[in-house]
Formats: sequence, C-alpha cells, structure tokens
Amino acid sequence: MARQYWKPSNLLNPVPCVMISCRDEDGKENVMTAAWAGTICSDPVMVSVSIRKSRYSHDMIVRTGEFVMNLTNKKLVKAADYVGIKSGRNIDKFNLFGDLHLTRMDSHVVSAPSIAESPVCLECKVRDVIELGSHDMFIAEVVCTSIDDEILDENGRLDLDKADLVAYSHGEYFALGEKLGKFSYSTHKSERLKTRQINNQNKKGNTTKGRKK
Repeated sequence: MARQYWKPSNLLNPVPCVMISCRDEDGKENVMTAAWAGTICSDPVMVSVSIRKSRYSHDMIVRTGEFVMNLTNKKLVKAADYVGIKSGRNIDKFNLFGDLHLTRMDSHVVSAPSIAESPVCLECKVRDVIELGSHDMFIAEVVCTSIDDEILDENGRLDLDKADLVAYSHGEYFALGEKLGKFSYSTHKSERLKTRQINNQNKKGNTTKGRKK
C-alpha cells in the first residue's frame, strides 16, 4: 500500500466543536469557538482547551481561572462559526440576532456565563496553563455539568443522540453520523458469534474458489 509522508500537520480529525464562554473581573463577557479541546482525565473530571495568546478570551481566562465549555449542535453551527471568526474586542457576542443569537445563562458554580442553547455545558476551573508555542493549553477541572432536559429520555437518563452534536474536521463542520457500535460491543458474545460466522463463511468461500481452480 503506497503512502506519502508530509511535514507535521494538524490532521487529528474529527475534533469537537465547542464554544468557550468566559467573563473577566469587570464583568465583560465573551464567547469564542475552539476545536483544540478534549477530555484528559476521568477522576477528577478534567478537560483541556488550547487557545492562541492573541485571542481576546485568552487573558480573560488567565485572570479569572474560569470558563464554560459549551457543546455545539446543528442549530448552533452558524453561531459557532461566527463567534469563532469575530473578536469580542469589537462586538458583544451575547447581543447578536437571528440564528446567531446566543442566550446568556448564569452558571451553577463558576462566574463565567453558560450558553442556554447548548445541550451540554461544562463549567470549568483552570488548574494549570501550559505554554506550547502558538497556543497555551488550559488544563481545567469540570466542577459542574449542565444538561438540557430535552436530551434526557423518559427515565431521566442522558441520550446524547438527541443532542445532534457536531464535529469539526479540517475546516468543515459535520453532523455526527450512523452509530456503528457502543463501548465494548466487540467483546459481547453475540458479536463474537457473528464474527465467527463471517470468518467461517469467508473460509468456505476461499476453499470453494481453490477447488474451482
């Protein structure tokens, strides 16, 4: 199989498309879109987000040590794209209109606001900042998780399929697609049986082909 070898590039894709909301000590608020974000620990629950030093939100988060990571769905894609392009130095991103409108919502633990339209809001406190180069990585503990009632099933359990979450891949936004399995499905007895049957069928097919030759 032929391959090409390129210079290092940011091709780890897809990645989350999240909106980071924050508030400085004077009450000034901002929202920015980030793709370099991820889960890094389960106990305690920790996430990371990498932000350029030049971004307006960068210093706000450095000074306050708080932010909210708001997950993005189909309805929020246009707004997420817009607030990722425009700077909070010039506009109030909680004062936009139409399909760009974002509703400010008080968070439960942190002072930074949450976005009411987001299906899942992770309230975060910064534990460390790592200077990497073009970006600084903010390591943060999730101190509260806010869930929209609309993505709970009839038993009150989380159903993320209802959230219509989106991902970012090499400059484009995508809706999550067909579910292919769930965690540990490859070890289930029924799945092992299906795999064994498929393998046996393939072996029989290969044997038949060999006899015809």
